[in-house]
Amino acid sequence: MSDPRDILRVQAAGLGFSVCRFASASEPWTAGERLAHFVAAGRHGDMGWMETTLERRAHPTAMWPDARTAIVLGMNYGPDADPLPEMSDRSAGYISVYARGDDYHEVIKGRLKTLAGQVAARLGAEVKVFVDTAPLMEKPLAQRAGLGWQGKHTNLLSREHGNWLFLGVILTAAEIEPDAAEAEHCGSCTACLTACPTNAFPGPFQLDARRCLSYLTIEHAGPWPVEFRALTGARIYGCDDCLAVCPWNKFAQGGREARLAAREASISPRLEDLAALDDPAFRALFSKSPIKRIGRDRFVRNVLYAIGNSGDAALVAVASRLTADASPLVRGAAVWALSRLLDERAFADLRLSGQAGEADAGVLAEWARAA
Repeated sequence: MSDPRDILRVQAAGLGFSVCRFASASEPWTAGERLAHFVAAGRHGDMGWMETTLERRAHPTAMWPDARTAIVLGMNYGPDADPLPEMSDRSAGYISVYARGDDYHEVIKGRLKTLAGQVAARLGAEVKVFVDTAPLMEKPLAQRAGLGWQGKHTNLLSREHGNWLFLGVILTAAEIEPDAAEAEHCGSCTACLTACPTNAFPGPFQLDARRCLSYLTIEHAGPWPVEFRALTGARIYGCDDCLAVCPWNKFAQGGREARLAAREASISPRLEDLAALDDPAFRALFSKSPIKRIGRDRFVRNVLYAIGNSGDAALVAVASRLTADASPLVRGAAVWALSRLLDERAFADLRLSGQAGEADAGVLAEWARAA
């Protein structure tokens, strides 16, 4: 009888996956303990769902007791060029490589379901599909399956694809022979740790999400701690510094999936144009994009922090208009941007002119902090 893994790999490749490997979903591991320490230290920040689902995240069988095998799929989304030079350009917004095309959840999930159906039909076993939205720890499973290893930046790293793999998992009750796990190949390199603009890594293989610009631009709902605003530069959605500097990327190739290809509007967009978005325009511009899920107000907050870092006096008028925005979050960010773009006297004159917007406590606090 032919090895079912070979057949499923061919089927996975036909669906656009770059790699398909197999791991035990029932054997013990230490990933759950590491996650518990991460949450206990408060390093998950505002991501309360990590705490409420901690027990279910501890192990695949904690979520589904019948799980025996994890079929781990990777889809390459590598950029066509090194994104690092883009991050140094303060005149335009920087959007993380992963978010420049269609939402990977939507791209991958349908194909996973198709493959899962083939698995169920071939093996006669129950299956469940996961794409980063359920309490399943994909990266430890990917390392166990041999797709790569969790680097010192805690992201999955592959010798063939560098940092650029989207993951999907099919859990099945069927017993399938596992592939060999991948070892760690970071060696003495610390490029990812030293590249982080906010020092979000307390040590190798450790992350404090509260200091991470990806967390702040995407997951954090309110005004940012002031110490991180200038450090974000022009990053308005995600941050690729620790990924882009990795030497293993020299072996990576550009992604081939058309739906994941970067849209023109996501490459060095003009900050002035993004700041002018109202909710309908935001939703239209980022239709089918992962960016849409954070909402217009949070996105424009990020844009205003980038405007404050731009050093471009021509953007004063843009920020001034947004001090009267309907959202207190946006108004507060506009105040901070103006405090960076204007000299002390001009900023004081603006404040006295009555352009502070509605007198909610948060915005008034921004004026007081910036004064």
